[in-house]
Amino acid sequence: MNALTEKSNAKIILDNLRISFGDTEVVKGVSFAVAPGECFGIVGESGSGKSTILRALVGLNQAWSGSMIIGGEAQLPVRQKRFYRRVQMVFQDPYGSLHPRQTIDRILSEPLIVHGFLNIEKRIKDALSEVGLPQAVRFRFPHQLSGGQRQRVAIARALISEPEILLLDEPTSALDVSVQAEILNLLTDLRERRKLTYILVSHNLAVVTHLCTRIGVMIGGEMVELLSADDLRSGHVVHPHTAELRSLSLSLEEPD
Repeated sequence: MNALTEKSNAKIILDNLRISFGDTEVVKGVSFAVAPGECFGIVGESGSGKSTILRALVGLNQAWSGSMIIGGEAQLPVRQKRFYRRVQMVFQDPYGSLHPRQTIDRILSEPLIVHGFLNIEKRIKDALSEVGLPQAVRFRFPHQLSGGQRQRVAIARALISEPEILLLDEPTSALDVSVQAEILNLLTDLRERRKLTYILVSHNLAVVTHLCTRIGVMIGGEMVELLSADDLRSGHVVHPHTAELRSLSLSLEEPD
């Protein structure tokens, strides 16, 4: 392993992760480590392999090779139920990730039942309060909520089993700009309050630098640069693709 992945206290360690779809290799030997309580960002254009890494981490993609250590335990492609007490994922589309025919109450109670939690009533009430939702949404269906409210439900569902790690796949990209900052601030508060470890995937540099302290830049299945958010903001970058992404992000932020 390289120096980065030798961190003895790392919460997540990937070493030489490779993922192929058929004959096409889409993740090409990616390595990084994430410290406990850190938010690590992965940024890149569509098709760069960033979301594929998250799906492998959470056990949705089992066709990978390399070394994956999460919470001090080496992971196999097929995960045990107890793994999902420790690791949860929040997906990009809050409408698509919530069952349309289940009430919010049912959506939140299912993981509690699966993992054998007691005091389900209180836990659901506390979960809604923690993500800033009124108790009145409890017996509504997802289509009766706004996009921001649905994403808050998705976050509550991920947190209700008391995980240590949240994997965030473009958690604000399907939301209105006015709502994105609210969700990002909520995620920041939750990480600090619960001492959670995050991996955030996004194509949006502003989102990544808002939440994360360290960032990996991907192109064509390779992580071509690891740098701090401060270095990215100030333009202290090495790889041309990182500079290109930063330049594009700055041009999009300029007023008309």
